[in-house]
Amino acid sequence: MPVVLDPDAAAVFAAFQAANRPAYESVSPTVAREFYLAGRPVSNPEPPELESAKPLSIPTPDGTIPARIYTPKQLRKTDGLAPCLVFFHGGGWVIGDLDSHDVVCRKLAHEGELIVISVDYRLAPEHKFPAAANDAIAATKWVAANAKTLGIDAAQISVGGDSAGGNLAAVVALAARDGDGPKLAGQVLIYPATDFAMTHPSHREPETSILLTHSVIKWFCNHYLNGTADIDNWKASPARAKTLAGLPPAYVMTAGADPLRDEGDEYAARLKQAGVGVAYRHFPGQFHGFFTMGKLLPQANTALSEIASWLKALK
Repeated sequence: MPVVLDPDAAAVFAAFQAANRPAYESVSPTVAREFYLAGRPVSNPEPPELESAKPLSIPTPDGTIPARIYTPKQLRKTDGLAPCLVFFHGGGWVIGDLDSHDVVCRKLAHEGELIVISVDYRLAPEHKFPAAANDAIAATKWVAANAKTLGIDAAQISVGGDSAGGNLAAVVALAARDGDGPKLAGQVLIYPATDFAMTHPSHREPETSILLTHSVIKWFCNHYLNGTADIDNWKASPARAKTLAGLPPAYVMTAGADPLRDEGDEYAARLKQAGVGVAYRHFPGQFHGFFTMGKLLPQANTALSEIASWLKALK
C-alpha cells in the first residue's frame, strides 16, 4: 500500500523542503549536528515543569560520558525508590545529544512519573562502532549499580530510545539478558534501527525517503560502521541475535513513511514469536523523526503519552 502522509506531517515536510537546507550528507558531521540542534525549538513542544534536571557523569571503561537525570514533581515510589528509564537519543549515531532530546526526556519523566536518565554516548565518526553500544551498556550497568544512591528501584529499570537510540536500547536489552547488565523491566523501541543489511522493502520505497532519506541513512552507516563485517554483529544489528527469547517486555513504535518501518515491524513480530510481551504501535501517516515534533504533530504527543502509560503499567 502506498504511504499517504497525514495532513500535518505533509505540511511539515513541505516546510522542510521549502527551507532548502543542505542535506546532512552534503556537510560535515560537525555542521550536521548544528543543523539538527537548531531545528529543535521550531518543532519541540513546551516542556513540563520538573522537580529537577541535573547533569551526571557516568564512568565507563573508555572514559567518562555526560548524562542528565530528570526528576518529575510527581514521582511513583515503592519504599522510597522510583522506576527509571535510561534513554538513548536518536541521530544516526552521528548527530544528536542531551539537548536535542531534552524536551522528550522531560515529558517522559513528567507523564511517566519516573526518573529519566539521558545518556550522551560517544558519536561517530570520531568514535566508530562499537563505541556507542559499549557506552550504552556501561551506562545502564552504572545506573543499576548506583540505583539506590540515585533514588532508583533497581528492579524497575527500563531502556529506551528513538531511531539509533532505539537500536542502542535493543542492544542493551540483549546484553543484559546475556548477563552483561541488570535484569531490565522493559524496552521502548521508537522506530528502531535493527538490521544494517537494509534489505527490507521500506529501504527502497520512494515515499519512505522523507527527512531520514535513503541516502542519509547510508551516510550515517558509513560513519558508524567500520565495514561490512560489522553488519552481522548483534551489537550493530540486534535483529542478527541468535534468539530474542528471554528479553524484557517491549513497546515498539513504527511510522509509515520511514525507511526503518519494515525492520521495526519485523523485530516486533520476532519478539512476539519468541514469547516476549510486545505493545506494537504503528503511525501510518507519519515520517521518521516525528516523535520529537510535538509542537507541530499532535500524534507525537499521543505516542509519548502512550509510552508513559505503558511504562506505568510495567510490573
